Amino acid sequence: MTWTGAFGRGCRIVLHAIVRGLALTRISPNALTFIGLVINIIAAVLFGFANASNYPRMFLCAGLVIIGAGIFDMVDGRVARATGQVTTFGAFFDSVIDRYSDVALFFGLLVYYARANRFFYLVLVAIVMVSSVMVSYTRARAESLIGSCKVGFMERPERVVLVIIGALFARWGAMAPVLWVLAVLSTITIIHRIAYTYQQTRILDAKTAAEAALAAQQQVVAADRNNPQSKGGGTQRVPSFN
Repeated sequence: MTWTGAFGRGCRIVLHAIVRGLALTRISPNALTFIGLVINIIAAVLFGFANASNYPRMFLCAGLVIIGAGIFDMVDGRVARATGQVTTFGAFFDSVIDRYSDVALFFGLLVYYARANRFFYLVLVAIVMVSSVMVSYTRARAESLIGSCKVGFMERPERVVLVIIGALFARWGAMAPVLWVLAVLSTITIIHRIAYTYQQTRILDAKTAAEAALAAQQQVVAADRNNPQSKGGGTQRVPSFN
């Protein structure tokens, strides 16, 4: 077994132990989801209170806090399945809280760059915040029309990992390139999903139009069959008055 395989197996064992312990408490998975949001808000506060003198330490602490929040994000669904508490609302609630968690983290960065008087990065974080929401929205809206839209790379796990990397290595200026990567790849993902949805909806529209034309043709044929004038013996004779 390679060291990466051993590491992955060890992580799964630890995660399974956490899930088993939480399942024994019968805690609501929705409560775990909400706790994850609260922890992410703490990380956002750490970002916001950072300044030029303490930002390496504050960003490092924020990165570690985000890792802790990620644990709750990973176990809430597993706890729901382990305790038989899987619900449709739970999936909806988890998705909504994930959006709030994303916005909270980027809002903390917005506050940091605003206090540092770095207007360019303030705008860049705003773009990242909007694009992160739009990545999720385009998928949700597309899947209400075409069933599935999982194209694109920059999903939420990738965003969270990049933010963690930027926070842990902020001392070496890692957050700036992380924001660029997030902005560019999120925008590409949005465009990809729009193009994919456009292609799929054209196919669906063409299929719907063909089915409507076929149904109309069948109605015409049925009407002709039911029309007595179309039968040989059913023609009406016009009376003569001569």
